[in-house]
Amino acid sequence: MFILLIFLFMLSTSASAQIHPSEPGVNLGDTSFLDALGGPGWLVEEMADGYHSDEIVDSSGRTTATPSINSFISLTHAAWTSNHKILHAWYGAEVLVISGYVHSGIQGSSGGLSTVIVSPLILQWGERKIGRIPVYQRVVFDFFLPVGEYQRSSIVNVSSHLFSANPYYAITALPAKHWETSWRIHYLWNAVNHSPPLPDEVCSTQAGQAVHFNATASREFPHGVWIGANGYYLKQITDSQVNGAPVADSREQVGAIGPGAVWDLGQFMLFANAYHELGVVNRPKGEKLVIRISWLPGRKVFHGDAN
Repeated sequence: MFILLIFLFMLSTSASAQIHPSEPGVNLGDTSFLDALGGPGWLVEEMADGYHSDEIVDSSGRTTATPSINSFISLTHAAWTSNHKILHAWYGAEVLVISGYVHSGIQGSSGGLSTVIVSPLILQWGERKIGRIPVYQRVVFDFFLPVGEYQRSSIVNVSSHLFSANPYYAITALPAKHWETSWRIHYLWNAVNHSPPLPDEVCSTQAGQAVHFNATASREFPHGVWIGANGYYLKQITDSQVNGAPVADSREQVGAIGPGAVWDLGQFMLFANAYHELGVVNRPKGEKLVIRISWLPGRKVFHGDAN
């Protein structure tokens, strides 16, 4: 499973007025509890994601602008996993189609098709044990295709207009009866954008590489309800580039934490997650709400009664 955050390609300026391309929208907190569970068959998901920010933070952690940024995202996700195995894991593939709308005050708004994500290879492992702790694991190779709505004349777009690779490893562990913790760890690489929404003298931009993860801890209650804490973190690890030259003080960072829950009904799973961002550098700072429904035909309710 793979879901995006906020589809806003916005030009941020530091205190020294340097312009840098922002990271594309990625999965920050959109997947959460019981994340790495899975097996052969189909998965179909719908997700609604709302985000609000009223400040942009610079490289020193100071607020440099106070625009009102609001976005809404709709995502459709379909994944298939075979009964056959590679490396002791069921293999499969997935596709995600994302549409969105973003409004950024006087900077304008944009809406429409945002991104199409494809994965030619999913590897899903069944239950294994680390010592006495049951674990579930998955590896997915996701690729962003630059097919969404994009206008070079606008600095607010729902598409980043670039190809990105965003593979991830997910693990869910059951350390005690009725308790789970899930982690999804991503690497992000971005290709060059040869049509950036920047002044004419700028011919190309490239957002830096990054690592990011989602994490949860929750307890199971009666009737398949899990309640707990969820969070995410992103750290840009290389400088962004403009016209092939690195931009100093352009690396982004964001963390977030909040409450969440999932209601496991067997074939259906209903998720709700809220986040408050903190530790923000070189990007907007705000709040986020995610609602997701998953349909897994033939699946039974999962009970965390291990150990």
